[in-house]
Amino acid sequence: MKYIWFILFTVATNAAAQLMLKYGMMQLGPLSFAGVNPIVKILQIVFSPWVFLGLATFVISMASHLFVLSKVELSFAYPFLSLAYVMVAVFAYFVFHEDLNALRIAGIGLICVGTILIAQSGKSTAADHAPVADGARQTIQTSEVSR
Repeated sequence: MKYIWFILFTVATNAAAQLMLKYGMMQLGPLSFAGVNPIVKILQIVFSPWVFLGLATFVISMASHLFVLSKVELSFAYPFLSLAYVMVAVFAYFVFHEDLNALRIAGIGLICVGTILIAQSGKSTAADHAPVADGARQTIQTSEVSR
């Protein structure tokens, strides 16, 4: 649980990247490759300011996620990424005026409940599951017996 802030940072940057990409694509308008070299069009998209910032934020999110994966179990860390959907849905409702109907709200509630359950299950880190050398195991057992 001590890495929860890194996990939440990963979630927040992932959601922020999605919102930036959406805004960037809204600024560009509907895509059309008619009469345009596709490579040039893709470069125009990638290097438009909000899309580029969104992609850069994804890189930060991925770097944070890699750090988290080096510290906690994948089965604990990965489900937290579903919270990015929650954040995106809520912000998209307020910022982009997207629909947030009863089924989406129910799904968001289930995601939150599931994430809370997973958070409660993750009291250990990957280091806690690392194999212990026989000498270290003997020292631990000896010190526990002497207590």
